[in-house]
Amino acid sequence: MSDNISDSAVLGQGRFVRLIRQGHWEYADRIQARAAVMIIPVTDDGRLVLIEQHRVPLAARVLELPAGLVGDIAGEEDEALITAAHRELLEETGYEAKRMELLMSGPPSAGMCSEIITFFMASGLTRVGPGGGDHLEDIVVHEVPLTEVSDWLLSRASDGMLVDPKIYAGLYFVERTRRQ
Repeated sequence: MSDNISDSAVLGQGRFVRLIRQGHWEYADRIQARAAVMIIPVTDDGRLVLIEQHRVPLAARVLELPAGLVGDIAGEEDEALITAAHRELLEETGYEAKRMELLMSGPPSAGMCSEIITFFMASGLTRVGPGGGDHLEDIVVHEVPLTEVSDWLLSRASDGMLVDPKIYAGLYFVERTRRQ
């Protein structure tokens, strides 16, 4: 939020998010974190690692790429984006990555929130733990062969599972990387 805009007002604030009105626009502004990262993990044998978790705002389980906040841990407010990407990948999936390539940054929902998310491609993966998230999360890890992922996602969606469209952005980057 820009503090020098005279027509801004905080409509409400919780522990992690505040609702801002600026002129006629209303949007969410994340607090206690300075950014977000999203990881596109691909195993050496060509499987995309996805997660599934319940999302309260949607009252449903959602298939997603692993992701998380940057600088949201007390004492780690200056955490580097790549450090957060490694941390979130391990926490949510149980995988460590030898390589973490920065791909791009941008808004996940430009009309709804001020958050910027940075995508990383993770490779050279080694499973070192169970994943599943932290004590507040209930994450299921899925490893889907890249050759089957499109059909798998369509099948899950037809069964009523919500699919985060950012997975398809991730698949674009996987395909682009494989063509190079």
